[in-house]
Amino acid sequence: MSTGSIQASLSRWFAVQTFVGLSIICAAIYAVTAWSFQLKQASEFERNTELVRHVVEEFGASQDRGDLRHKLDDFFLSHDEISIVLQRNGEVIYAFTPSRSSARWVWMPTEWRDVQRADTVTQLRLGIDVREDAKLLGRLAWTLLGAVIVGTLLVSLTGALLVRRGLRPLKKLAEQTAATGPEYPGHRIDASLYASEIAPWVSQFNAVLERAEQAYQQLESFNADVAHELRTPLANLIGAAEVELARPRSTGELQEALLSNLEEARRLSAIVIDMLFLSHADRGVTARRSKAVSLAEQVRAVAEFHEAALEASQLNVRVAGDAQISIDVSLVRRAVSNLLGNAIRYASAHSSIAVTIEGQEESVWLKIANRGQEIPAEALPHLFKRFFRAERSRSGSSQNHGLGLAIVAAIARMHGGETRAVSGSGITEISFSIAHAHS
Repeated sequence: MSTGSIQASLSRWFAVQTFVGLSIICAAIYAVTAWSFQLKQASEFERNTELVRHVVEEFGASQDRGDLRHKLDDFFLSHDEISIVLQRNGEVIYAFTPSRSSARWVWMPTEWRDVQRADTVTQLRLGIDVREDAKLLGRLAWTLLGAVIVGTLLVSLTGALLVRRGLRPLKKLAEQTAATGPEYPGHRIDASLYASEIAPWVSQFNAVLERAEQAYQQLESFNADVAHELRTPLANLIGAAEVELARPRSTGELQEALLSNLEEARRLSAIVIDMLFLSHADRGVTARRSKAVSLAEQVRAVAEFHEAALEASQLNVRVAGDAQISIDVSLVRRAVSNLLGNAIRYASAHSSIAVTIEGQEESVWLKIANRGQEIPAEALPHLFKRFFRAERSRSGSSQNHGLGLAIVAAIARMHGGETRAVSGSGITEISFSIAHAHS
């Protein structure tokens, strides 16, 4: 589902927010103004009521209605915005209503008893013309409505411009991201050029780009290495077949050629199997752990498998330490076999291969060290890469096709561990760790 334009959405929200905000403010202004007019009218009612009551009480004793009317006329004839009807015990004793055709009267009745004669009740009906106040409130209402509309339009226009300006970095970022990829190796986006809200996204994008480039480079390197590794056995197979077919061969010669081709085919099969395993491990698959077992016992079992090779090279294996840990037994044995086979191949004769198991808080380290020619320091960081071969170390077992140590590293990762390699003072030590399983 499309979410539309951010610019249009923000502009609409600016307009709505401004309209609502200005409407609330203008409504409050109108309400306060109307309340002020009501207070003024109430004050007028109170003042005029007190005036009439004072005059009535002043002339009440004499009962001289002529004087009373004359006194009231002196005041109300000059105030054509006031209308009055005065009654005493229901009898009208004074009335005054200005001749205003468009007047808008607001009336307030009141009554009181004579101080000297309790049976005398005076009723007063006082009206005030609020036409001018209503006109002022009407003008104010239209003015405030215009202010709301004009203010909303102005804020919407300026808000749209500000939003467009604020979104320019995103457009620039889109242009820069379009200029990245495998065809632009090493190109990164400078996060310092963007606001603090965008900088984390740029950094994350750069990190993803870095991983993508590494994966792309590894894939290209892997494809090249695979092609190189498969080319030799395939060439051997084709060459041997062409030679044998070039002239008639005896049964023994054909059998020998088939055995040679079978060896090459097995080497091809081993490479493909190991490549499939590494591909499976690279997808983030974790090891299927069994119940806790003795790691030293697993090492001794693998050493027994290599017993013939150890005797042929006049070597012995010494195992120090132990740890009870949950592992994938077959995978760990394969890693140990690769490392042990690598050590047997390059260890000095009549020496010992030391296997050390060290338990730590978060993991267990298994180290295999052999005495012999050292590995060059520049080659150590690359030992666990696929198809890498140092001058003296060629990646352990698997028919020596350069995937043995890469498989060890993959098995360590599947167990949440890592690998290390050190070489110096005539001793080479290659190790991997297994993280403790968390329930």
